[in-house]
Amino acid sequence: MAYKIIASQCTACGSCEFDCPNQAVGMKGDVFAINAGKCGECEGFFDVPQCVEVCPAECIVRA
Repeated sequence: MAYKIIASQCTACGSCEFDCPNQAVGMKGDVFAINAGKCGECEGFFDVPQCVEVCPAECIVRA
């Protein structure tokens, strides 16, 4: 299961993109989106998903 970004709450700060070890986060229009096929929930890298940890808008949720 991957995570998703609630677009209406995303401030497009970019924190999630820079901290994703799988490069699963990228721009989609004016906001960021998570590629579910690339998202591994940071397993093998971190104890918790880094996108969730660094998001100041708290707009990343489990899909």
